[in-house]
Amino acid sequence: MLEYFVPFFIALIVTYALTPSVKRLAIKIGAIDRPNARKVHTRIIPRLGGLAIYIGFMAAVIARVSLSYEVIGLLSGCTAIVLLGIWDDVCQIPAKVKLVGQIICAFIPVFFGIQIEWLTNPFGDLIVLPEIVAVPVTIFWIIGFTNTVNLIDGLDGLAAGVSVIASVSMFLIAVSMHQHLPAIIIVAMAGAALGFLQYNFNPAKIFMGDTGSMLLGYTMAVVAILGLVKTAATVALVVPIIALGLPILDTLFAIVRRKMSGVPIFQPDKGHLHHRLLALGLSQKQAVLTMYCVSIVLGFVALFVANVNYKIGLLTVVIVLAVIIYSAKRIGILHKTTNSTRKG
Repeated sequence: MLEYFVPFFIALIVTYALTPSVKRLAIKIGAIDRPNARKVHTRIIPRLGGLAIYIGFMAAVIARVSLSYEVIGLLSGCTAIVLLGIWDDVCQIPAKVKLVGQIICAFIPVFFGIQIEWLTNPFGDLIVLPEIVAVPVTIFWIIGFTNTVNLIDGLDGLAAGVSVIASVSMFLIAVSMHQHLPAIIIVAMAGAALGFLQYNFNPAKIFMGDTGSMLLGYTMAVVAILGLVKTAATVALVVPIIALGLPILDTLFAIVRRKMSGVPIFQPDKGHLHHRLLALGLSQKQAVLTMYCVSIVLGFVALFVANVNYKIGLLTVVIVLAVIIYSAKRIGILHKTTNSTRKG
């Protein structure tokens, strides 16, 4: 396991060492987050911390991985999504412009041959996707994960911590399936996110911004595809879905909630899981730690599903999903948006 600890600690140390410098840069160029009615923080905090995550991650991967064609494709895509994030953190670009940028970034790994070309159904049958289907499916997959992590970034340390947990889950599955390259890449990302978490946990000294949240989601999405390409197992795609089940379901619940309320699905509200936990009286730290615990449970579920037959795995996922939906209804995540919530 030493070969995996080295990139993990390179990314962790580099990110931890550079974050204070990135914080000063963010303040200098105006990449700051101002409080408003919807946000939880009450003071101006610099964002752009994702730049430190990116540098730590890149340093670890370049130091420990041969720059093959597919690795260059992944790192090029990561660089592009970080540039898009920096632009947004500094200038607050419109959502439509950001989406176009995400689509362009998602095309980069496809150009380098990293795409979802086949899947297996629950019965083990191989389904080969034609190019006209494979490309849009891959683009949708990458953009979906990119925005999933971005949307959960609402409390100090939440996105970074959940990403560490999900990355470790993906790493353990990759190692068990003898996927050397995906394992090194994702463990480097886990190290970088953990190094940044030291500054981002409540009370946060710096936010990762879109630069960091989009990079984390983007990298996990592309690494999952790499795992699929290198093994005949669709579980490479299933594991990150379960491991990131918390932000994924929170996003889906938000869409349902806003549809029920008759408001645009992209309109921000205060009905997300972390908002509801705060409304129940939990502090920021308690809410974040609660969501860490849920993510760890989902990580174990992902590991379990990856090592059992499809019937048991499917039953497990259904049971967990039912429990989550029931809990979401109990704490009000699926309640219609109220007028006061809409103003937030």
